[in-house]
Amino acid sequence: MRLPLLWLHDFCRPDLDAHALAHRLAMTGTEVDRVLTHGVSGLEHFVVGQVLEAEPHPDADRLTVCRVATGKGDIAEIVCGAPNVAAGQTVAVAQPGAVMPDGTRLKAAKLRGVKSNGMILAEDELAIGTGHDGIMVLSEEIVPGTPLASVLPIATDVLELEITPNRPDCLGVYGVAREVHAATGAPLAPVPWAEDPGSPGEVEGAEVVVEAAELCPRFTARVFDDVRVGPSPPWLKARLMAAGQRPISNVVDITNYVMLLTGQPLHAFDLDRVAGGRLEVRRAGEGESVETLDGVARTLDPDVVLIADDEGPTSIAGVMGGARSEVSGETTRVLMEAATWNGPNIQRTSTRLGLRSEASGRFEKQLQPEQALEAQAVAARLMIDLCGATLRPGTIDVGESPPPPAHIHVREARVTGLLGVPVAPDRATTVLEALEFGVAPAHGGLDVTVPHFRRDDVTREADVIEELARLVALEELPATLPSRRGTSGGLSPRQRLRRAAAGALTGRGAHEITGWSFTSAALFDRLRLPDGDPLRSAVAIENAMSEDLSLMRTTLLGSLLDAARHNIARGAGELRLFEMGTTYRAQEGEQLPAEAHHLGVVLTGAARPATWRESSPPPADFFAAKGLLAALLDTMRLPWSVEMSGEPFLHPGRAASVTAVGRPVGWIGELHPLVLEAWDLDAAAGFEIDLDAVADASAPAGAYRDLTSFPAVRQDLAVVVDASVAAGRVLEVVRGAAGSSLARVEVFDVYRGAQAGEGKVSLALSLEFRAADRTLTDEETSKQREKILAALGRDLGAVARA
Repeated sequence: MRLPLLWLHDFCRPDLDAHALAHRLAMTGTEVDRVLTHGVSGLEHFVVGQVLEAEPHPDADRLTVCRVATGKGDIAEIVCGAPNVAAGQTVAVAQPGAVMPDGTRLKAAKLRGVKSNGMILAEDELAIGTGHDGIMVLSEEIVPGTPLASVLPIATDVLELEITPNRPDCLGVYGVAREVHAATGAPLAPVPWAEDPGSPGEVEGAEVVVEAAELCPRFTARVFDDVRVGPSPPWLKARLMAAGQRPISNVVDITNYVMLLTGQPLHAFDLDRVAGGRLEVRRAGEGESVETLDGVARTLDPDVVLIADDEGPTSIAGVMGGARSEVSGETTRVLMEAATWNGPNIQRTSTRLGLRSEASGRFEKQLQPEQALEAQAVAARLMIDLCGATLRPGTIDVGESPPPPAHIHVREARVTGLLGVPVAPDRATTVLEALEFGVAPAHGGLDVTVPHFRRDDVTREADVIEELARLVALEELPATLPSRRGTSGGLSPRQRLRRAAAGALTGRGAHEITGWSFTSAALFDRLRLPDGDPLRSAVAIENAMSEDLSLMRTTLLGSLLDAARHNIARGAGELRLFEMGTTYRAQEGEQLPAEAHHLGVVLTGAARPATWRESSPPPADFFAAKGLLAALLDTMRLPWSVEMSGEPFLHPGRAASVTAVGRPVGWIGELHPLVLEAWDLDAAAGFEIDLDAVADASAPAGAYRDLTSFPAVRQDLAVVVDASVAAGRVLEVVRGAAGSSLARVEVFDVYRGAQAGEGKVSLALSLEFRAADRTLTDEETSKQREKILAALGRDLGAVARA
């Protein structure tokens, strides 16, 4: 909502500039999105002038050379292109140095050889209207040289507000003025609907029947005769323009003005075009259609509420009027409608039709029945003053009486208990009365009566205390610790594990990304997943933002590859990216999907930066990914291994499954060439593991153990095994046979060739034996070595290589 300060100041003028007022409103719960200036700048260069002479331009048929008095004896020569300019007129003048609404700074210029020292202005050139057919002609009583800003509202600061759904009362200027009054203490003018020229009773020649009473709690209407449709006065057009509304005609502008002022939308019908002079509020028939004011014929369903006359639908209730009964230049009789509609139904209709309006945006937040006659009172006065209309006696008012106001007892002790600071009863009374709550002293607190415009928002004691918090106590709340014991926060084991995982990866140069939790069905084809693959068990989103974001993701690989492609396209070729996030898989027979927290990594480019000693470092291949995986899982003190396997999106022979404590927890490998092609990548490797499964298998915190002062015994061992035997399996057998005295074992060389034999591979192992209480002897390590060789021969068919 756009709030022009010149309009706000009609009702409440705080001693604050626009930015200070924006801060004060934000601190009391009314968010201000931005502060902007509407209209012109450099106001000292805008003055009232009088056209002394107006002669045709010597070299242009449509231009006029004017001599204009601008005060203090100054005469300016101005070239004007308006067809209605004439000598003797009092006009609005922009002099050189003036800044126009589009930001252009006016300068003296030559137009077809004649120098022009300014502009004679039309209303659209001041952003106070849309007229551009001719210049504005002002009252002859205004003295030339008078500052234009004192005559016309040519500039104002505007606050762009974000009104929360529970505060429809702040969707009107007066509602915000009430908030400003309560927040700053500035005086508040009486409500603009205090004087109502209307009267109750039946209205001759007009009738309203409400059939869908559950969707229309109240329908009011008044009839105006002798209406003269024409342009609105400048003050009205200026307020609408600053609030983001386009002026149309005085009758239509009155409906928009009253809506922006009171928050209650209205609609004006040309009574002569209402068949039978009778309106009916009912549900639409199946397939029934209506042409709205935007010229579009819309097909409706029975959940849509219509306003119809004897010839059919005239408008969609609460959303938009119909073209058949709209006000035109020939209108002389107007039926002014102000009704209350069921908010959820209006929201449903607006969404269903894809048709939002200023009216529907207010009605869907549930306005109250009392607001209808408030708006009628303001509209009636304006129709009489601006349109010369005659208000026909009576007011059509269909609907049940509004519910009585709610009464809430607010305990002083409860206020202190919830807020942590006391609020004096006198101060609480002042604030609540400023918000138009009724307040009466009561035992131990206050009895509060809720105003009708806060009926749905303030329903209990805590809601009233919230009003006191935002307007009194919020900035005075002390910084205190909770009074209860045992409330200190801490991380859960899984949270600690996730932080440890992130620390292990970032410590090795990886960068964390955050991708969408949504994906598309096309991702599965790009990953070469066959039908029936578990990763295709995705959950569809009913109200998807787009086809590309129509499914919940089942893997992190898609977002990681998207991020890799984005970075590589911008020159960052060597990447270590990781993501931690939730994946979702549909479960047969279950309403909710299975959710798992995964960690994924993608590597591209070189495994490490090039140096002067190594111009071509190794690529980020399977082993680079495995090194990062080892750093991750070893940090978690988790026994793990990899076994050769294949996922459809991984390179055959360069892929493996990851196992921890005997259960699979993920995959690792290089990406398949066809997958790389789909993402425009040259090469990439990575892994993805289920962090929830890792957490279940991870060991508890390890106990501290002193480092031994006794030296280690180091030996090398070479064995020949079948080429199909994984090196990890060899290490597993070695560790099992050696027992606790084996401190470390690793493969330091691999040989394939004639000396190893066909179909064989020779693995060179480095063994390190260590005891905590003594130095091991050669005899002890020899026995361990023999056990290792025996186990390798028995389990893997390995033989020692000389």
